[in-house]
Amino acid sequence: MKLTYIYHSGFVVETGDCIIVFDFWKDPAGVMPGVLESDKPLYVFSSHFHEDHFDRSILGWRERKRDITYILSKDILKHYRARREAADVWLAKGGRWEDGNVRVWATGSTDSGVSWIVETDGRRLFHAGDLNNWYARFLTEDFQGGLVHSPDFGIDVDPVREEKLYLGELKDIRKITDSFDIVFFPVDSRTGNGYTRGARQFIGRFRTGLLVPMHFTSGGFESAWRMKEYADAAGVAFWSIGREGETLDI
Repeated sequence: MKLTYIYHSGFVVETGDCIIVFDFWKDPAGVMPGVLESDKPLYVFSSHFHEDHFDRSILGWRERKRDITYILSKDILKHYRARREAADVWLAKGGRWEDGNVRVWATGSTDSGVSWIVETDGRRLFHAGDLNNWYARFLTEDFQGGLVHSPDFGIDVDPVREEKLYLGELKDIRKITDSFDIVFFPVDSRTGNGYTRGARQFIGRFRTGLLVPMHFTSGGFESAWRMKEYADAAGVAFWSIGREGETLDI
């Protein structure tokens, strides 16, 4: 299996039988032309309607490649980002779908849309989409509870409640499985101190073979590497991505 980092939360996963693309947005290294030329069937996932996870240009790939299956979150349809006929499969939390190459579960998010569990080529993958403990920066030792204004998101939040919602989503995922071979998860320094907390909580609850950081564009590659020390301490392999288009064979 070969992993390729496209950009932000976008990745290519290539197996012996098929290719999967998660959350395509931009392609600064020109990864996709080669993918679209492959003879292998292509599965395209988008976790939710935000522009940094769903770009309408992906729908034009069908003009260049015949054997392609679009598996999209239903919130993309709800927000009128695509027409119903654009996708082969629409899923919301709790939905399942499979064919001869992939088995898919749509799991929850603490933002919009879904996260994905995908089984393929004998491995189990998790792509978090925007599932994360986004307000962990406020959970300091001197936090007394109540609402806090988040300048990053421009809203007032209850960080204790938000963390409970996040941990509740993890409990729901554990009803399906407690282990993953590969986990793609946000490590986004834009959210301030504690930005690794969500990923640390995830690998503390699921046996994880390889942790792959994502959603770190604003902070840069080195900001994502902060997570490596925690992954090492937990005995989890970590991909310290250093450039767009970088690949990893596993």
